[in-house]
Amino acid sequence: MSITNVIRLLVEEALHYKQLTPAIENQINFELTRLGYISDMDYEALELLMSEMDAGRIQLVSSR
Repeated sequence: MSITNVIRLLVEEALHYKQLTPAIENQINFELTRLGYISDMDYEALELLMSEMDAGRIQLVSSR
């Protein structure tokens, strides 16, 4: 797996399960912090995730 694909793979996982879990969200934040920038493709993936959440098709799962 390429390092540059991690954020997109995490977004794909959230879209597949129709849930943004704390683990996925933490991994996305970790990768963004580690990389220090966001590529155009990662930005588009995150934009899609936010759009799906706004439309109610992706559920934000809270930590317990």
